[in-house]
Amino acid sequence: MPHTIQISVRPLVEYVFRSGSITSGFRTATSLTEGTRAHQQVQRDYGENDQKEVQLEVEIPYEDLLFVVEGRCDGLIREEERIMIDEIKSTSGDLGEITEHTYPVHWAQAKMYAYMYAKLHEMPRMAVRLTYFQVPSGERKQFVQEWSLPQLESFVLEVVGAYAPYANLLREHAERRDRSIRELKFPFPAYREGQRKLAGAVYKSIGEGRRLFAKAPTGIGKTISTLFPSVKAIGEGLLSRIFYLTAKTITRTTAEEAMARMERQGLCMHAVTLTAKDKICFSEAEGCNQMGCAFSEGYYDRINDAILDLLSNETLITRPVIEDYARKHTVCPFEFSLDAAYAADAVICDYNYVFDPRVSFKRMPEEVKKRSVLLVDEAHNLVDRARGMFSAELNKSAFLELQRAYKESNPTLYNTAKRVNNRFKILRKAGEEEERIVGSQQPEMMVELLEDFALQAEAELMTGKSGDEADALLECYFAVQGYLRISKLYDDRFVTYAEMSQSEVFLKLFCLDPSYLLQQAAKNYRSSVFFSATLMPLGYYRDMLGAEEEDYSLSIPSPFSAEQLDVRVLPLSTRFKDRERSREAIVRMLCALVQEQPVNTLIFLPSYPYMQDIHEDFARMNPGARTLLQGHGMSEEEREAFLNAFQADAADPLIGFAVMGGIFSEGIDLKGERLSSVVVIGVGLPQLSFENDIIKDYFDRTGKRGYDYAYVYPGMNKVLQAGGRLIRSEQDSGTLTLVDDRFLNRQYGMLLPEEWRNFRRI
Repeated sequence: MPHTIQISVRPLVEYVFRSGSITSGFRTATSLTEGTRAHQQVQRDYGENDQKEVQLEVEIPYEDLLFVVEGRCDGLIREEERIMIDEIKSTSGDLGEITEHTYPVHWAQAKMYAYMYAKLHEMPRMAVRLTYFQVPSGERKQFVQEWSLPQLESFVLEVVGAYAPYANLLREHAERRDRSIRELKFPFPAYREGQRKLAGAVYKSIGEGRRLFAKAPTGIGKTISTLFPSVKAIGEGLLSRIFYLTAKTITRTTAEEAMARMERQGLCMHAVTLTAKDKICFSEAEGCNQMGCAFSEGYYDRINDAILDLLSNETLITRPVIEDYARKHTVCPFEFSLDAAYAADAVICDYNYVFDPRVSFKRMPEEVKKRSVLLVDEAHNLVDRARGMFSAELNKSAFLELQRAYKESNPTLYNTAKRVNNRFKILRKAGEEEERIVGSQQPEMMVELLEDFALQAEAELMTGKSGDEADALLECYFAVQGYLRISKLYDDRFVTYAEMSQSEVFLKLFCLDPSYLLQQAAKNYRSSVFFSATLMPLGYYRDMLGAEEEDYSLSIPSPFSAEQLDVRVLPLSTRFKDRERSREAIVRMLCALVQEQPVNTLIFLPSYPYMQDIHEDFARMNPGARTLLQGHGMSEEEREAFLNAFQADAADPLIGFAVMGGIFSEGIDLKGERLSSVVVIGVGLPQLSFENDIIKDYFDRTGKRGYDYAYVYPGMNKVLQAGGRLIRSEQDSGTLTLVDDRFLNRQYGMLLPEEWRNFRRI
């Protein structure tokens, strides 16, 4: 029985025919944007017997493979003598530069549709038309060719023949993978308490195509408890892909370690880790552009061989592996990792690859999503991250600068930038008496003006000019595209606000409640698992992450005994107005604690200035103490050095000072005597701010506890994360000191984990 390959027309022909270079930052060379507006304008001229957006599907046998190819052609034109496929492509570039032979991949796509229609309807000949539509002018350029069915059949067999080595590699890998999964055992001697329950719930959620919201305590082994059942689901044919989504690099490493552990037990899976473009770029010093970058020039001429080499020889495809093969084949490491991800069984990456409308996997077919699971680690972080992803902002000054820069060289671009700048002036005039104006509607005419600007900016960027002006234009173009995307999502969960400062106007489309958009982003995947040690209160996170009534919830109690944790509360006010008054008492407590327990200690404070003040006083009162201070904007190497300083066998204990909610308050694993005492000063509330107050007012209006949603729950989550650094295994023990009188209030006390509530007041 032949092995079936289900594939859409576009990825099939792009694999075989795409060639050339990655262009300068805003356009892929071989796929001109297929603008909806351009399609509609061309299709408007079709006759009454013509059809648009015609769905086609055929089976193409090739050796021991059966290709099931599907796609939707833009147009089907019925003329007296013939039937013609119309393939529409839009561009903001110069039509004069496009010849009949410029884009073989476009002919290939159209010929595939022609073959599919001819095969289904027994047509002896088919015509094909390529229609290039210039945006914004509306000018068109068309090329027509005609082929017999045998010619089309010969072409199609060449295409699937060129794809076959890749298809066979994936097939052979899938057979090895599924055999290895059937034999795979849980990669630890035994399940920890609660671990089997979490793994079972994940498998059940995948099996039933549901979402799961799981609060599972620190140290239980959440990563392996979610990955292992997902891997098993691939072996059972329930899934074809796993997306392990994280907010921080350090949690990506934990997922890689879990995959490596399963591989040592015999698992054979392609797992790709995606690294941010600015971190992995080989040409970062020169900037990411085509000119002079050997890794982007001719990228598409080399990428297929690079992918075949990578997938033939590697399974755990981490950043160093990507970099090695990228250098070997001279391909852009970031684009290479993305191309590898489309072929992988598991992808470990940041949240934004799935949820951010600006960067999500654009080429991921819907049928792949329907057979994929989203494992969302440290899911409490997704609320704020999603607000950022679904918001957009612009500054007036950017358009004023471009207006000045292009006045002489590009009058059309100058005019569109000027019109946007003038619209900002109207906003500033409307808010003359106020620093800020807030509304529930988007500014009138702004979207239309920005669309015109984007088209002209695109045309200018297509010229390939470089320099400061071009860099500023590109940056503004990206910001405008982001704004336009978000403007299409705008509803009553958003507000618009403008801030005025002298001649500057800052404009923001601000997403207050990301729950619906998160729900929509995840709905096409088979299942989603949102998990964290601090997903509490669970009702709040279900609400904010877009849970539906039928979705599952799971709350697993801590597996650790009460004897492992000595919890103390020092009821002093750390409110901003009281900090000077309570500062001396807090430092005295820290000195007494360190004398009583000379162990490695980590002290978390709500802000950098407060941390520096407390550290300064502590260091003065303990001149011999070894202390370490978290710095602003630490590099990965500096972070590693900070954590590595916490050693179990050091001669003198280390006292570390860090910011609550910062890089060291979650995702770090200092087991045993590397960390034996944690102090959390304050309840972590976000600073009173204009945006947080808007969020509070919105949830008050919708019948929820606005202050809790905007301040208390996000703040206490930071406390739980910081305190969770202490007990990481059954062997760990230590002292947790909470400093704030609000911990004694019911509103805050009920948000503490059960194992923290039996505290001693000091």
